[in-house]
Amino acid sequence: MPTSPSSEPVAPACASCAAVREKNGATHCWSADPSSAPPAPGACPTRAHADTVTGALKRYLDGSEEARIARVAAQVEGLCYQRSAGEAVHARWTRVEDTIAFARLMGYRRIGLATCIGLLDETRRLERILEAQGLEPVSVCCKVGSADKTAALGIPDAEKVRPGTFEPACNPVAQAEILNDVATDLNVIVGLCVGHDALFTRHSRAPVTTLVVKDRVTGHNPAAVLYGQGFYFKRLQKERLRIPGLDPDAP
Repeated sequence: MPTSPSSEPVAPACASCAAVREKNGATHCWSADPSSAPPAPGACPTRAHADTVTGALKRYLDGSEEARIARVAAQVEGLCYQRSAGEAVHARWTRVEDTIAFARLMGYRRIGLATCIGLLDETRRLERILEAQGLEPVSVCCKVGSADKTAALGIPDAEKVRPGTFEPACNPVAQAEILNDVATDLNVIVGLCVGHDALFTRHSRAPVTTLVVKDRVTGHNPAAVLYGQGFYFKRLQKERLRIPGLDPDAP
């Protein structure tokens, strides 16, 4: 199916298919019987970006490292479900187990752990698990270098978490490059801040996966905000988040 001609690429809106799935039990891209699948909405990337989709699919069969990662990831996806009688399935592996299985099936041994300083205990627990599974974890903390935020980033003292104190800057580029230097096979993010995780991923030579996503309020479970939209976190749909220094009326 050719991509529709347009001066601007069609912005995909796959989240809108949540209503389609709720109504039909299927979407255009996933149906037990593709011939009777719901029609593709106008912003469906399967239709509007058909050339891109087809080009990407070819790369999974070209024998490259990307192709191998994609194949093993799909293999792990299948293994993490337990098949019951009939067609029922249920999940049996945690994210930790998925990560171990992926690393072992890929033949990875040295696993880099890019950790937040606030999750050193959790990272040490993870190291013990990985060691028990025959893997070699190496960890590097976000505060490596111990450079004050004002000197390293130009952050005014008033914008520190605790003004008037020494407060080291996070250094995700160094985290990535140190793990590059020691030749890790796979890097795992353990609670890096938003933005720091982006920089780490950009500079990592090894493939990157995330085990822990930092959320200081929900105990590192950011999906809680999505599940709580009916009551506890409904404010995020009712009022704009006011950011000091950006919004004049911010508290």
